[in-house]
Amino acid sequence: MDSFESERAPLPRNMIENSMFEEEPDVVDLAKESPSYPIDSDDVVYEPRSSRLLVRGLGENDLDEDEEDYESSARLLGMSFMNRSSNQRSASSSYTRQQPSGSCSMPSAKTTVVGVLILVVVVSIFMVIYFVPGCTFTRNGCPKTNSTMNNVYPKSTSGELFPWNELRLPSSVHPVRYEISLQPDLKNMIFQGSVSIKVEVLHETKIIVLHSSDLNITKATFEGKVVPVLEYKPWLQIAIKFPEDLKKGTYSLNIHYTANFSNSYDGFYNSSYVDTNGTKRVLAATQFEPLAARKAFPCFDEPAFKSTFLIKITREPNYISLSNMPKVKTTDLKNGLQEDEFKESDTMSTYLVAFIVAEFISYSRNVSNTTVSVYAIPDKKEQVHYALDTAAKLLKFYNTFFEIDYPLRKLDLVAIPDFLAGAMENWGLITFRETTLLVGNNSSPIDKQLVTSVIAHELAHQWFGNLVTMRWWNDLWLNEGFATYMQYMSISNVFPHLDINTEFLNVRFKALAKDALNSSHPVSTVVSTPEQVEEMFDSVSYEKGASILLMLNATLRDGEFRKGVIEYLQKYNRSNTESEDLWNSLSQVSKQNVNVSEMMHTWTVRKGFPLVTVKRNGTQVTLSQEHFLLNAENSTDNSSLWHIPLTYVNESCSVLSSCKQVFHLKDKTAILKLPAKVKWLKFNFRSEGFYIVHYDVEGWKDLIEALQNVTVLPCEDRAALINNIFALSRLGKVSFRQVLNLMNYIKNETETAPLTEALFQLGQIYRLLDKRSELNLASRMKSYIDDHFGSLMESQSWELESSVSKMTLRSALLEMACSLNRLNCTTQAKRLFDQWVDSNKTFQIPSDLMTTVFKVGAQTEDGWDVLLSTYKHSICDAEKRKTLEALASTQDVRKIIWILQKSLDGSEIQTQEFPLVIHTICKNFAGYLYAWDFVKENWGKITQKFSIGSFAIQNIIISATSQFSTKTHLMETQNFFSSLGAKGSQMRIVQEATETIKQNMRWMEKNLDTLQHWL
Repeated sequence: MDSFESERAPLPRNMIENSMFEEEPDVVDLAKESPSYPIDSDDVVYEPRSSRLLVRGLGENDLDEDEEDYESSARLLGMSFMNRSSNQRSASSSYTRQQPSGSCSMPSAKTTVVGVLILVVVVSIFMVIYFVPGCTFTRNGCPKTNSTMNNVYPKSTSGELFPWNELRLPSSVHPVRYEISLQPDLKNMIFQGSVSIKVEVLHETKIIVLHSSDLNITKATFEGKVVPVLEYKPWLQIAIKFPEDLKKGTYSLNIHYTANFSNSYDGFYNSSYVDTNGTKRVLAATQFEPLAARKAFPCFDEPAFKSTFLIKITREPNYISLSNMPKVKTTDLKNGLQEDEFKESDTMSTYLVAFIVAEFISYSRNVSNTTVSVYAIPDKKEQVHYALDTAAKLLKFYNTFFEIDYPLRKLDLVAIPDFLAGAMENWGLITFRETTLLVGNNSSPIDKQLVTSVIAHELAHQWFGNLVTMRWWNDLWLNEGFATYMQYMSISNVFPHLDINTEFLNVRFKALAKDALNSSHPVSTVVSTPEQVEEMFDSVSYEKGASILLMLNATLRDGEFRKGVIEYLQKYNRSNTESEDLWNSLSQVSKQNVNVSEMMHTWTVRKGFPLVTVKRNGTQVTLSQEHFLLNAENSTDNSSLWHIPLTYVNESCSVLSSCKQVFHLKDKTAILKLPAKVKWLKFNFRSEGFYIVHYDVEGWKDLIEALQNVTVLPCEDRAALINNIFALSRLGKVSFRQVLNLMNYIKNETETAPLTEALFQLGQIYRLLDKRSELNLASRMKSYIDDHFGSLMESQSWELESSVSKMTLRSALLEMACSLNRLNCTTQAKRLFDQWVDSNKTFQIPSDLMTTVFKVGAQTEDGWDVLLSTYKHSICDAEKRKTLEALASTQDVRKIIWILQKSLDGSEIQTQEFPLVIHTICKNFAGYLYAWDFVKENWGKITQKFSIGSFAIQNIIISATSQFSTKTHLMETQNFFSSLGAKGSQMRIVQEATETIKQNMRWMEKNLDTLQHWL
């Protein structure tokens, strides 16, 4: 699944309350436990609107450690949680001061001792009589107890004991074949269903346990006999108990049920849109990954329980239905409905099952014996052709690269009007956001780059994820990391003009930034609860997974990486795997003097990445490694060692791949002997390795001097030097003065990758200063950016451009220029916006400049209204998304509040765009505190729409908090999420948010004086 913004099913917590043991010693009623979703906003304790009072000039940055001073400042800021703590202290104090109403004489010491001894003897005798079994003192002693009787089982909804007490299903029963019949009612938003499951009993058992969520089971039969079904809702499980053990063999389980369509973006959910005639159209679609197939039919909803699926869907004649496999027949029913039956599927996991009922049309093409089709709503039928061409080319490439042809006879790509994730790789029926599949007539190459990337990612999944699937979610990276790597590799080969390598470099920098925090996690890590599964869909699984595969491919030679991948796919075809299976396959084909499994194990089971320090003395280079950890205050492991395939170049040969030399650093320190003296060394060639490099003083000085000739290093290396030195500044390894020394060369830079990285890093600092109300420093940083990039900004064209690299650069430059209110930029943008309005929106604004132009236009009342109308009526989804970004960039507080409300309730702005709205508003000073307050005040509603731990929730939390840098905001963030209980404070993304705020605070505290002096 592409993590554009992904959404998962609301799922309950896995926790036993100690107080519940008071009811019965051996039965715990977990059903009484409060569910984790949805969290009612009335139950959330927080201080609404307090942060909005943090206005410029209040001096919140000056709070010191003294509690009295802090409390005084907090009152000034309206933070009533301080009042609460004061009240608690008062109450506590008054209690301790209370005197007894009467008095009595104290007993003598002798009397006290005698009384205590008597009490101890009596209690001891009672405990022996009560707890020691009568058989203890007999000749034969006591029989051994059956330890399984000590298991604690929860109560089902009926009050009867539920016969299973683990989140993971038992392995004694496996599904072999599902036959699913569904009858969706799109008028009443309900559906009826039945499922017949052929199961195989592998070990004798008295229970069958499977998953079910929000399904009303009306009847169940086993081998033709009606059986009762027990349900345990907190773990979304149902069970059938049998009086005798089921023997090994195959059996038939049939279940009939009814359900409402899901009201979120997972399970079997309803969607709607308004066509160009103003008619509301409804449809039903699915999103099952990772844990929502159970919302559509009872099933064994874990990746390892692979099975085949035969699906039948009853629909009205004006609709079509789609599923994973081709349709084999349609039957007319007596009630005027029609039933579509699909071919039985290949063996696959439940999360890959999909079906759609909608009024779509399609275009098709035959590619290598596979019918490739792209579906969309009728109004957008002409926007599918680019996707069809792209999918056809990529399918041919993957068939050749993997040496295994795509195994199904059809491949559908479907644009869903209301879809949260970027896309979902359902086998044979890939679903997309309209933005990530459809391309309009005026779409730019950058728009096409996005669509191509998502298609390439999802097609790669047809092999990595569908044909071969991870055994459990702890190895999600085998799916997502591989699909991410293959998307960049395939586009680089098939569509070289899209300049995808620059985008992949940015992705690696993003992964390094996240993995530098203590809240990160290993690529392959233990997960058990639904919330932990949700949180695996993050930058580590996707971008870091892809990055370490790039590093491995760059280390191996002679096509060994591809050979190992082919070996892996062939060996585990239609099976489930773990990380070691991949490494073993690569080890078998590698002829290098390196143990692939041993090397890559260090990159998958340890969180974080290494900092490599280089010290050169003549021809002797001392190399050392340590964990690059921005916040070490809660670190638990200081002994991490990686097997690092270090690459390096020097001035004699530094640009071509053939220049690269390799040194394997396995120990804490090592010595590298050079054959001759060199002027400088640059490690991590083209940033292909997942590590950061720090040089000694002379090493940095030599590289900074070398950069005066910008062609001396590849552009990826120049971008990496910028990225690394800013990261080292945050770590405290280099001064910010040294950062500025390196940045002096940027005036001579012309390539996109280093320029956009420099803009990104400086923009981060500017926004921190702005939101911290450091007005003087923010103004000076603005001048610094203007001095170093101003001439380049002025030289940018506002006309149509065809080069992706040039478009990427000018888009970044001009968006920064206009956001800093450079007069020439805002004037030019306003001119284009007025031309567009005056032409009744027929004037073509270059697509890569549309966001910048619209943001300038949105700052006036009339311009904002025009853009709102455009958003509501445009049928070009790329244009709609850019328009929404512009609407959310307004400085008008009333409009900010309006757009927050409308994007959450979905009335005028699609709820799927709420994370984007939060992200955009939080970039600007005018709205970021309102957005943070809105998140706190509406947390209950937000978690009804987006499940806890999901990619959407991660984006919302980080967007709202990542630019805080004061003690006040740190406490406010901690207090709010702590008030949510374990489901709030224990989220990994919350830990990341608080770490980021602390890091911002430390950086500001350390560097404010430097900025004052040198900017």
